[in-house]
Parts: sequence; structure tokens; C-alpha cells
Amino acid sequence: MTTNRLLKILVLNALGFALFFSWYLPANHGFWFGVDKSIFYWFNDRLVTNKALLWLIAITNFRPFDGVALLAMGALYLSFWLRETPEGRRRMLAIGIVMLLSAVILNQLCRFIPVSHASPTKFFPHVNRVAELTGIPTKDASANSFPGDHGMMLMIFASFMLRYFTRRAFLIAVAIVLIFATPRIMIGAHWFTDVAVGSLSVVLVGMSWWLMTPLSDYLVNTLYRYLPGKNKPSAK
Repeated sequence: MTTNRLLKILVLNALGFALFFSWYLPANHGFWFGVDKSIFYWFNDRLVTNKALLWLIAITNFRPFDGVALLAMGALYLSFWLRETPEGRRRMLAIGIVMLLSAVILNQLCRFIPVSHASPTKFFPHVNRVAELTGIPTKDASANSFPGDHGMMLMIFASFMLRYFTRRAFLIAVAIVLIFATPRIMIGAHWFTDVAVGSLSVVLVGMSWWLMTPLSDYLVNTLYRYLPGKNKPSAK
């Protein structure tokens, strides 16, 4: 690993820790609480006055809608898959497996973060709940919403797009993050900072050490060589 690559990793780690501690250290989370509260009530107050917004938030937080996010990510991945050679597709399969393993491991490591708080719909009294207003069993509350796991999974996907594919693919993946992570904030199942601070800081630190060192390449190359199926590289 080059000195320049190590410097980039350290910068990303510094950004991640600075972001997290700017929220974690101040009493009552400092200015972040005001940001969180303002964003929550902006949407929550409008649930009873704007029916179009209410139903948009309800539909985009209905559990089956999560499948749309998977379809969006799958379509982006498929666009590269269709242009690849058989050997390239085998490598993409290895990258996909590593991506899933990375998401599972990072999600489990988040259990060690010394933060546990309820979503704003459980924190603030007398709030509007989308599930009650519409009768749709939406994801509108969480007993422990930090960090935002949904947003984190989307960000990990975006990180892999940048590392193994193209900048254009990364920008599309960022759009997917914004489109599919925002509804959780709009409905009050997550604070804004669950995603903008929690998810992002975890990904900045975790994915930098994983994707910018030889670790991920080593696992991808190992799977590429030893996965069963066709187009295995010949042994040297």
C-alpha cells in the first residue's frame, strides 16, 4: 500500500471520527439535535395537512418497497454484468459476495458503538404516526435507530461501485442512497443524524480500511479462483 493511499485512508478516518464525535460529545448532541428536531417536525406536521406527502411517505416506507431499492441496485449491477465476459462475470460474482459479507460484518461491528436511542416518533410525545393515519403497516418507528442500518447498506453499495466500477456508477449509487434512505427520515423511523452522522461515519472509517487496502482485493481474488462453476482460472 502506497503512502498516498494510506494518507487518504487516514483523512477519511479523521472525517468519520470528527463527524461522529461532533454529534456524540456535546450535551444533548449539540446543534445536531436542533437540526434533527426541525427536520422531523417539518415532515411530521405536514402528515395531517398534505395527503399526497402522507401517502408518498407511507408507500416508500412499506416493507415491500425495500425491494425497489434492491431492484435499483441490481439494475445498476446488471448493466455492468451484461457487458462483461464470462471471466468478468465470475469476478463480479466474487465482488458481490464480498460486498454482502462486508455489509453483514460492518453491521455486526456497529453493535459495539456505545449509542442506543429510539427514533423521533418514539422520543417526542403526541406525534403523528403514518401507520395510524393510513392503516398501512409502515416502518415508522424504531427502538434503536442509530446508526441507520438501511442507509449504511446503501452507502456500502455506493462504496463498492466507486472502488470496482466507475465514477458514473458511484454517482448513480449516491442517488440511490438519497432516494431510498430519505423516506426513513421523513417518516420519523430515523433521525437525520442516524444516517448523515451514524451511517456515514461508520462507512467512512470501515470501508476505507477495507476497500483502500489489499484486504478486499485479496478476498475477491480468492473467491474468483476457488468458487465452484465455470470459467475458473487455470492453476499456475
